[in-house]
Amino acid sequence: MLALAHLGRLGLAAGMAAVLATGLATNAQAATGRIQYFDVNGQEFLITNPPDNVCLTLQVRASTIDNETNKSVNVYLGTACDTFVTTLEPGRAVAHVGGPQSVRVIG
Repeated sequence: MLALAHLGRLGLAAGMAAVLATGLATNAQAATGRIQYFDVNGQEFLITNPPDNVCLTLQVRASTIDNETNKSVNVYLGTACDTFVTTLEPGRAVAHVGGPQSVRVIG
């Protein structure tokens, strides 16, 4: 009988661990889709499935940025998400806004 109770507690502990691990894994959110941007020469750059609430430095100053994700994206002039320019809703694009250098998904 004691062994059965011990197995029951082990099963409960394993089940709780699985629930906690699953719950923590779903907290890391990301937008679905991509942020497409172009430099002044028309070269294309992509950020695929960008994470939420993380400042992402662009590879080049963007001439055009297109939000092809399912979440809103803030656009900034500086490389550290400083000097806010605009918010792009899903499916929106912006061109010639001073050469932004970073973005952040705000979902």
